Amino acid sequence: MTGIKKIIVIGASAGGLQSIAKLISNIPQGLPAAVFVVLHVSKKSMGDIIVNHFQRSTSLKCHIPEDSEEIREGYLYVAPPDFHLFIKDNCIRLTKGPEENRWRPSIDVLFRSAAASHGSNVTGIVLTGLLDDGTSGMSAIKRCGGITIVQEPSEADFPDMPNNVLNNVDVDYRVPVNDIGYILGDIFSKPSSPPQEIPEDVKIEADITERLSVSIDNLKKLGTQTLFTCPDCGGGLWEIKNDKIHRYRCHTGHVYTENILLEKQAEALNESIWVSIRMLEERRNLLLTMASHEQDHGNYDRAEGDRQKAELMKVHIERLKAVLLAVSTNRSNASSGK
Repeated sequence: MTGIKKIIVIGASAGGLQSIAKLISNIPQGLPAAVFVVLHVSKKSMGDIIVNHFQRSTSLKCHIPEDSEEIREGYLYVAPPDFHLFIKDNCIRLTKGPEENRWRPSIDVLFRSAAASHGSNVTGIVLTGLLDDGTSGMSAIKRCGGITIVQEPSEADFPDMPNNVLNNVDVDYRVPVNDIGYILGDIFSKPSSPPQEIPEDVKIEADITERLSVSIDNLKKLGTQTLFTCPDCGGGLWEIKNDKIHRYRCHTGHVYTENILLEKQAEALNESIWVSIRMLEERRNLLLTMASHEQDHGNYDRAEGDRQKAELMKVHIERLKAVLLAVSTNRSNASSGK
């Protein structure tokens, strides 16, 4: 076991900046723990601005860690933009590994690594956000004997993330953000939960993040191969077992929940259709140019033939635009739950 006994991990996305600030303002002083935060932000965001914002709300020492930095009690570590943050024993690791659920940093990466490293001494907290990053990580914390806390969805700016955790994990607390600090104080006033064995799949997935590689043997231990391909690298996808939320992982390390995989496939389909439309438009314009040249040279039959082909191209272009509109409408309805 490491020098640091207690770990608190917090994950949030859309609307999370203020929710995290409110939460940490109520964390009791002197809590014997290290706190880690993953907030979904743009890759171009300024991490120092986020840290300074949090520092105004807490007596914890807010800090963007360096790779291989030792974990210290009383610190709040914020994942830097575009880096995965994960925990290995008493050490903080940062990596530019593949995105999980379209994000780097990923909440699941942090939560899973904390569960694999510190087991029942981890408390996981999921706040406001879109889609379902954090659900698999909370499941890992729960399976390793840790405590799970979710923001009350009805008060969240964006309730997707809290709701997805509640639908897939038997959480310990579902409370407003203002109550989480008091709950943490109560949890830490009691004896630690007895340690329990860390599931093999949790250890394997945490190890994959650290090593930036996946062996076929480990993939076979994690799940079953599917007919789907990774939308980012084209590799085969494996469906992960032992997790209530359906997830897929490729051999290079990309990970998707079903909803996010569907979203990525729709994006790839949109891109392919736009490329097809552009190529057809170019072909139509070339045919019309050729028809004009044939007309100038008195080749009226050839000119008419080229114009007819151009009209046929126009029919195909309109059909593809109709498909594109239908795909976009379906994506919008799926994201809004219609």
